[in-house]
Amino acid sequence: MAAKDLAALAALLADETRAAFLLALLDGRAWTAGELARHAGVAASTASEHLGKLVAGGVLAEERQGRHRYVRLADSGIAHLVEDLAARAEPVRRDPPRTLRAASAGRAMARGRTCYDHLAGRLGITITDAMTDRGLLRQDTGFALTDRGLRWFGELGIPLEPAGRRPVARACLDWTERRPHLAGVAGAALCRHALDTGWCVRIGSERAVKVTGTGEEALRDALGIEPERIR
Repeated sequence: MAAKDLAALAALLADETRAAFLLALLDGRAWTAGELARHAGVAASTASEHLGKLVAGGVLAEERQGRHRYVRLADSGIAHLVEDLAARAEPVRRDPPRTLRAASAGRAMARGRTCYDHLAGRLGITITDAMTDRGLLRQDTGFALTDRGLRWFGELGIPLEPAGRRPVARACLDWTERRPHLAGVAGAALCRHALDTGWCVRIGSERAVKVTGTGEEALRDALGIEPERIR
């Protein structure tokens, strides 16, 4: 990458409205321009202008269905970049929540959330640590599933389908815990399984997720995680 290309990418991210869009899109879903405009508190015309720049810059991918225009993060690499930048930028800000609702939402996000297509927050870290302690995941030489870990996914009926050059396991720096959680193909597959089977459910309008009673039992059986650690 040439210096001018890096500068251009940095310039795309160096705007508070565009940053708000990218953080919202970390939930892995496609949003309409109107939804993002309301989320960021800007006019529809302003949102459209910013989205045009992000799509042109390859940061977002655009989909159209009839009259509706949807955008999503271009790929998992962009999601990883945004989450990593958020983790490094967070210590700079010390502004306390201004409302009880904001404080509650912040606690929910810290407890458990999706980071694009994998689990993050205390939930993601707890699962990652449990997998490491049980010899399913190695962190000493970079993130990698062990042979035992590959069998564990198979025993749970969770397929690990290749996705281009995306690694099976990858570390993603958690912006609330300041430690890496599991990403990559394995992280995405585990998150999808947790949501599809009802281990976790989405709550609120943000990326927060909550572990259900079924999920608490499943995680205790599969990884020895006691419920109080993920509540």
